[in-house]
Formats: sequence, structure tokens, C-alpha cells
Amino acid sequence: MAFRLQSFFELEAELTSPLDLTTPTAALRVARQFALAQGTGVGQADLMWSDQRTVAASATDTVDLAGSLSAPLGGTLTFLRIKMLAVFPAPGNTNNLLVQRPATNGVPLFSAVSANMPVPPGGAFLWYAPSAAGVAVTAGTGDLIDFVNAAAGTPVTYDVVIVGASA
Repeated sequence: MAFRLQSFFELEAELTSPLDLTTPTAALRVARQFALAQGTGVGQADLMWSDQRTVAASATDTVDLAGSLSAPLGGTLTFLRIKMLAVFPAPGNTNNLLVQRPATNGVPLFSAVSANMPVPPGGAFLWYAPSAAGVAVTAGTGDLIDFVNAAAGTPVTYDVVIVGASA
């Protein structure tokens, strides 16, 4: 099996300030390409998992990266390192989605247990690390990521993509 990933981020913004005789403009353009080739070293990955999931109101969806996910072409995935995490909550959601390191057995994506990043409806969370180390996944002690519905009343739907390495 071969693996290849290319992702692009581009941001263009312009700020203007109309004055009496002139209109000063500040333009900004930032473009980045994220690429990973086949392998497990620097700039490489060999595993990927994606899904559209729904979290009930005030509930938590826990994803276990070591042995409980199905590979897209069959078999079971066991991540030893993650290199990219992309999360896209649906625009029609009412509540925020929290991407969170669980208090127990959490992947150390965030520096503290129970630390999280709130992602609003229609928003995005993208984390990328092309280093050989990425973030280590340790079966049984550091292999979980929580996706938490931040409020009551309505479910939250989101798309998730996780890319990593088997060694």
C-alpha cells in the first residue's frame, strides 16, 4: 500500500481605510502546503482514518487510536504517532465541539490533561506535525482523543481526519 497526502492552506485578506485624499491598504497573503509521503519518518505517514460522527447533547465521543479503528481498505489501524488532526464541525450545529485530551489515557496532543480547543459550528481545527516524532500514541496509556459536545439540547455532527504512522 502507498500513502501520499497534500493539503493546502491559503489566506488572503485586505484592510483598507478610506481617507479624504487616499485609501491606504494593507494586504496579507499566507499560503502553506502540507505534504506527507509514504513512510514513518520526517515528512512521512502511512496511516489515515476519517469519519463523520455525531455526539449526543452533553456527551463525549472517545476515539481510540490504538487498535479500535477500521482502516479504509480493511483491517485494523494502530497509530503509534499522529502527524495531522483535522476537525470540521457541521455549520448547522448549535453547540461547540471540544477537541480534548481525556483525563485518563489521553494522547498528549495538548500539554495538560482535560485541556481542549473549542471549535464552533462551521469552524475548523487543524494540527500538523511533519516531524518523525509527531505525537506519540501509547496503547492503554495515551491512545484516546475526546470530542465533546459542549452543551445540552442538540447533537453535534463533525468530520474528522487523523493521519499518522505505524512506527
